[in-house]
Amino acid sequence: MKVALKDMALVQTGYFAKPIAKGEVVYLQSRHFNETGILLDTLKPNLSAFGIPQNHILQANDILFAAKGSKNFAAVYEKHNLPAVASSSFFVIRLNVNTIIPKFITWFLNHPETQAVLKTKAKGTAIPSITKEALCNMDIYIPSIEKQKTILLISDLYQKEKFLKQQIEILRENQIQQQIFKLLRNDD
Repeated sequence: MKVALKDMALVQTGYFAKPIAKGEVVYLQSRHFNETGILLDTLKPNLSAFGIPQNHILQANDILFAAKGSKNFAAVYEKHNLPAVASSSFFVIRLNVNTIIPKFITWFLNHPETQAVLKTKAKGTAIPSITKEALCNMDIYIPSIEKQKTILLISDLYQKEKFLKQQIEILRENQIQQQIFKLLRNDD
């Protein structure tokens, strides 16, 4: 089944604010995520809670979509101890149906084919950005919950495989370099 994002979720822009040295609320920005869209652990509250509209306080399972710049990614916000808001470089997607797993939506939005479609709809030349209209009108294929879980499991296993291959490559590189250096020293 194909459904437009706007028909299954509320999509709003993030909150614009100027961070301060110390506050009660975390102000999430793109730099708080690694290259694969995973939230970093070193977050410090840097906004005053005073004046922030309640609808901008992130809830567990809100989906953040980085709409500005050349690196667009989606990530699920998993509630931590501190309240947080997304900066205006994000769209916050809050699902209003319970037949869709939020991580499935992030997987779909991060998929290379989806990213390619979204890139064609980006506006601006200096700093391209995905418009709210383009995101809201994005058709998303929604399989059964069981299939969503299977897709996510396969994707997670693939990511683990990629990580392990990288680690093996690093260890192999170190081993070869040590052997070459040992050979060099034994040549005296």
